[in-house]
Amino acid sequence: MYKIEVIGMRKKRNRIILFISILLIICILIFLGIYLKSIYDKTIEVSKTEKNETTELNSSSITNTIDEAKENNEENQKTEVISEENNKNEENSNKFIDSVENIYNGTDGKRVFLTFDDGPTEEVTPHILDILDKYNIKATFFVLGNRVKANPEIVKRAYEEGHYIANHGYSHKYKNIYKSEDYVLDEYNKTEEAIREAIGDQNYSSNLFRFPGGSHGGPYEKIKKKSRKKLKENGIAYLDWSALTYDAEGADSKEEILNNLKTTMNGWDNVVILMHDAADKEITYETLEDVIKYLQKKGYKFENIYDLMEE
Repeated sequence: MYKIEVIGMRKKRNRIILFISILLIICILIFLGIYLKSIYDKTIEVSKTEKNETTELNSSSITNTIDEAKENNEENQKTEVISEENNKNEENSNKFIDSVENIYNGTDGKRVFLTFDDGPTEEVTPHILDILDKYNIKATFFVLGNRVKANPEIVKRAYEEGHYIANHGYSHKYKNIYKSEDYVLDEYNKTEEAIREAIGDQNYSSNLFRFPGGSHGGPYEKIKKKSRKKLKENGIAYLDWSALTYDAEGADSKEEILNNLKTTMNGWDNVVILMHDAADKEITYETLEDVIKYLQKKGYKFENIYDLMEE
């Protein structure tokens, strides 16, 4: 009897243990399921986040690419405009240089260019301007930079009255200007800046230089040769003369000045006359009316550099 009870108790205990075991297994499975579901949900969430981030990155990349393309396009357009302007400026410079170089090849009647060097000065230039205004003649003034600085109002008057303001260097000291071709260009640039300040136009460029002493010959010929090339490379023409009065070489009477002019003109149809408006050249303005009347009598038309630019 006792043995039967013991066996019964063991069976009951085993059933309890089995029930508890099954219950534990069920609990473990439930917790495992919850855990796996949590991991799955997090994985899905991470995947969605990565997808969204990727989409945002792609969208941002596309936007940046579009913006970059726009910027590149705008930059290219600006470059094209600048290039086009540079080409146009170069074309205009070359055209201007050609016009100056062919100044003696005009075929439309007789023409003369009155040019004055070494000014402006208070003593002479205003008198010349008065006479030119009286006859409605436009001349070309090859000014010195240091004298432009000293007399800016005279330069401004000449410019506003329609005369062409060209460049004769800054110092007129041969030892300074002809040290090298770079010194020549430096004197040109300094004078251009002085002209701009005097006339109140920062965009003005004469693009025309007259070498002190002439563009050829003399002890500085090697430097002049290099300078002629350098000026042309920078879009700057240079111009000498074909006739002169010798007012800077000592001619001291009206008769002498007129005879010198008639002799050096040689009957040419295209003439560039050299005169001076330095402070000690009173004889120049005193003879100018006689020079003008003589040229008118010979049938010459008076022009300046602006007329060349219109051809």
